[in-house]
Amino acid sequence: MVEQQPSHRFERGTDGPKVIVVGVDGSDSSLRAASYAGGLARRQHSLLAVVYVQPVMAAGAALGAPVAETTDQIAEDLVAQIRDAAERVKDIFAVRWEFHTFRGDPYNGLVTAADELKADAVVVGASEQAGHRIIGSVAIRLVKAGRWPVTVVP
Repeated sequence: MVEQQPSHRFERGTDGPKVIVVGVDGSDSSLRAASYAGGLARRQHSLLAVVYVQPVMAAGAALGAPVAETTDQIAEDLVAQIRDAAERVKDIFAVRWEFHTFRGDPYNGLVTAADELKADAVVVGASEQAGHRIIGSVAIRLVKAGRWPVTVVP
């Protein structure tokens, strides 16, 4: 007599990322990445964690430049833009989202964010700086880290 194994049924829509981290810095590519990640979060019923990494500029601070105030203003502007976009589409679809700020360089800030927020996926915009083709962009470094699926939005 052959013993039958219990059948395992695939449950459509229950697998997938629970937390999607998207890095934003106000650039066009990062805002496109946020839009893409928002759609992905909506379809997957995931939490969208929007992350802005505030740069630490010791040289600017040493010269008396109000660096912290400037980066705080950028963060506030990004939150306002995201809230406006969420308000415009709230009757069409809802996305659960949170805004987080971290300090440091963009790569280490996103790594810290993804670790602390227990990200299942990371979405970033493609670098718009020519020098990154030689040195390596944040997106390339995240992919090479191999710790999460990374989507790079052009």
